[in-house]
Amino acid sequence: MMPPPAATIGQPKPGEFYILEAGTINGPANGVVFENVKDLLSPPHLILKPEGGGFPPLREIPRLVYNRTKGPPPKDLEPGFSGYWLVSERLHQVMVSVDPRAFAFAEVDYRLADGSKGPRHLLCDVVQEIDALNEEASKLLIDTTEDFVNGKFYDLTGGASVTFDRERLGSAHVFKTPYTIEVFCDRVFKDAVAAAGIETNTDADGLWFIDASDA
Repeated sequence: MMPPPAATIGQPKPGEFYILEAGTINGPANGVVFENVKDLLSPPHLILKPEGGGFPPLREIPRLVYNRTKGPPPKDLEPGFSGYWLVSERLHQVMVSVDPRAFAFAEVDYRLADGSKGPRHLLCDVVQEIDALNEEASKLLIDTTEDFVNGKFYDLTGGASVTFDRERLGSAHVFKTPYTIEVFCDRVFKDAVAAAGIETNTDADGLWFIDASDA
């Protein structure tokens, strides 16, 4: 068998890598209130999440209360909790089984409006950062015109098509890069999410997978 042409080696392939976003396209905001977030903040910070990611030392357990009069119950993944995602127990199980090094979690005291204990939820941050984007094979704007912290910025707007060096990724399935704000994942993670019964082709359960080869 002849080897593939050099131009096709390492090129972005549909269904290989995805941009993972919190799906907020359909439906109203959820009815969960982060009750004690102000007690957890360390002035002058306005959100709980530190600039470098992960979790700061927490003086008390984050307390989140769901009130159905304020909106629907949270999906498996919900953004906007002082810089963090709120994730369900079943999504948490997928995350720790597929790529435990990719995430940091904080247990929360999740309550219903009547004070009773609700289903387990956790705050989550993607902390695995790997410089693995294949610049030569990808199509994107690499912005070096400003004084970026890491020297450049990968701009994925306007029809980018990106892929990653699997050797540099190693066993990672969910990750960020030093030059993007996006979270990426591979097919292994997407398939594991689907196998857990979580919707992956729409944002019905809060996750939106955008094919990185056609972003």
